[in-house]
Amino acid sequence: MIKTITSQWFVILITGVSCWLELAASLQAAGNPSIAINPDFTKGASIPAGASHDWNLGPTGIRGWMYSHKMETSEARQIAVTQVAKGSPADPTFQLGDVILGLVGKPFNHDPRTEFGKAISAAEATNGELQLIRWRQGKTSNVTVKLPILGAYSATAPFDCAKSKRIFEQGCKALAIKMKAKPEAGNGITRSLNALALLASGNPEYLPIIREQVKWAANYRDPESRSLHSWFYGPVNILLAEYTIATGDQRFMPDLKRITMEIVHGQSQVGSWGHRFIREDGRLGGYGMMNAPGLPLTVSLILARKAGVKDPALDRAIEKSARLIRFYVGKGSVPYGDHHPWIQTHDDNGKNGIAAVMFNLLDDAEAAGYFSSMSIASYGGERDNGHTGNFLNMLWAMPGVAISGPHASGAWMKEFGWYYDLARCSDGSYRHQGPPATKPDSYRNWDCTGAYLLAYAQPLRKIFLTGKKQGVATQISKQSAAQFIEDGKGWSSKNKNSLYADLTDEELYEKLKSWSPVVRERAALALAKRDTTSVDRFIPLLKVSDLPTQLGACQALAKLKAQSAPAVPALINTLKSRDLWLRVKAAEALAAIGPAAKPALPELLTILANNDLQNDPRAMEQRYLCFALFAQRDGLLRGSLDGVNREALYAAVRNGLKNEDGRARSSLASVFKKLTFEEIEPLLPAIHAAVVEPAPSGIMFASGILLSGLEILAKYHIREGLPLCFEVMEIEKWGKKNRITGCLKALQLYEGSAKPMLPRLKQLERQLRNHREAKSLESTIELIQTTTKLIESSSRTPTLRSIGH
Repeated sequence: MIKTITSQWFVILITGVSCWLELAASLQAAGNPSIAINPDFTKGASIPAGASHDWNLGPTGIRGWMYSHKMETSEARQIAVTQVAKGSPADPTFQLGDVILGLVGKPFNHDPRTEFGKAISAAEATNGELQLIRWRQGKTSNVTVKLPILGAYSATAPFDCAKSKRIFEQGCKALAIKMKAKPEAGNGITRSLNALALLASGNPEYLPIIREQVKWAANYRDPESRSLHSWFYGPVNILLAEYTIATGDQRFMPDLKRITMEIVHGQSQVGSWGHRFIREDGRLGGYGMMNAPGLPLTVSLILARKAGVKDPALDRAIEKSARLIRFYVGKGSVPYGDHHPWIQTHDDNGKNGIAAVMFNLLDDAEAAGYFSSMSIASYGGERDNGHTGNFLNMLWAMPGVAISGPHASGAWMKEFGWYYDLARCSDGSYRHQGPPATKPDSYRNWDCTGAYLLAYAQPLRKIFLTGKKQGVATQISKQSAAQFIEDGKGWSSKNKNSLYADLTDEELYEKLKSWSPVVRERAALALAKRDTTSVDRFIPLLKVSDLPTQLGACQALAKLKAQSAPAVPALINTLKSRDLWLRVKAAEALAAIGPAAKPALPELLTILANNDLQNDPRAMEQRYLCFALFAQRDGLLRGSLDGVNREALYAAVRNGLKNEDGRARSSLASVFKKLTFEEIEPLLPAIHAAVVEPAPSGIMFASGILLSGLEILAKYHIREGLPLCFEVMEIEKWGKKNRITGCLKALQLYEGSAKPMLPRLKQLERQLRNHREAKSLESTIELIQTTTKLIESSSRTPTLRSIGH
């Protein structure tokens, strides 16, 4: 049975996106100036207090600390040795306290981490001699660490690659020894991945070790939905399914069926999962949808079906999840949850890689090819970062890249193979490296052997995670692979899109036509910063028949904001396009232009008021038009409503309030305060319904419309709003403090008319005093007392209105 998830796991998976790591490092540096200073160890400096993140330095056996700043190690020029494994190639040449200053007689000159990784690759490809500059107690000398000769990565690595084959075999051997000695070591994710790596070898000698882990996985159950169990269900179920398919052993089928159906019944109605499965009310809790655990869960369902699990509910669950993720094809990376497509980088926590695997299993060549292409274009700084660490970004990289064939994997390994060599320990195992932050990330000390070996197992095609089902997507050529790598250039944590700043105008205009929404966005951002950029160049691009070019023009026009006013007529015409995303991007450009784009309002309101559920079953176009029109800071209606047709506005708002996304619904609240009671009265039934029936998705932002809707009902003393002031609180659910505060403030607006609610207020106070989080709710309890006194002492008793009367 898997142990209860620890508090460390809670930190791992909810702390924040990759920018959180950068922010945390910056804040720490601000509080401890020594961390912000690049230390010179040859002059007596020591590793700054609190900056404990060191790295494995490949098969040398050395671990070393180097300076990092803004999520990069590019400013470091020294590596302080923090550990030397006994009996490793570097023992006894190096010892704790030594400092590595360079390679092959030359000081480090751009980034010791990448330089060291590439030097390992070069040494293993030739004579095995890794020449280092060592500083020890004031003396500098050139020393050599002798590494085993493995050869070079082939042009199609890991396919047809002797080095990859040796690395995989050595890693499996080391992994088997560790797993046999300590079968219970690790957590649910690493144990499953390690067993899958051995299964991917096809070596029957490992079957007893694998079976031990499968027995453990078969006992997994978590009916109480403790902590973050969704993250464990996926890998565990993948292991059970892959084992059953690979071996034909049917002994674990009952548990495979049980776990599979627990996942199915834990899915939300829109096809998603969160940290945990759905609650009793059928909605996700906490942060709501999270695609990082959701994608492996879906892959596990597909594999369970291949293993023989049959149930109509299983088929529906796979279909819903696939529909949800497929929306992002051509639009960006799969985002954190039910968010906008991610277009800052070509992958986000490895979700594009596992999406490519998923759609390959579903025989969807277009989707598999798109997400694989995005994976190929993500390496270097992009791949080096991730949500509280880069574990998932590395795990799903090669499985996604390999979908496009050997030329794709070879080109990618040529760019990023150094990272794999740096992560490999002297015994062939792997430890989590983490992004270049000052402090270690939350995956610290995870055994990543299985995660890395799955990359090297791709040529064997023994399990589905390693290509048992060959790619349905186009197997790209060497030239195409090189182009995808080129598309991925130009991003770093420190300077973001620095490469694009050096491109000519013509080069940037050309990149606006790219297949990649990330490349188009970077080009649009760069063009918007130049005085030489002409709006006239983009207007003709809206009329061509090439969709990426049209999208690129919209992205550029949006970045130019008010300067793009001459493009308004062309953008309005673009709203008639047959492509949903082009219409959305045109709407976003119009919103960015501002007041000059007001002539587009009739068309935009009409589109928002009507759904094409046959072609857009989740009403995604309506969702994004809600933002384009009603977002408080940048929506087209952020100013006055003068001249806006009220009937068209009402129809759009009513439809938007039915959208399944809580954030889209919440954006509509910006219009409420701009309407008089007579104007808003026709909308009260729709507002009331949106409060009574919360959105099934966008849970993190769903409270916005609940509280703003409640505020409007209270402001106009709507009778039906009184009990809702208590029902919306949901005192046992995430975000309770903000909801309770908003509900109490709404209740105060009823003044003396709320006196019948006083018993419920006093009951609420008792509940919070006995609540497990009572200490953190002290200010809320005080607000309850204040609200009680205000209502008790109120001499005004406003007449209550009822909706529709």
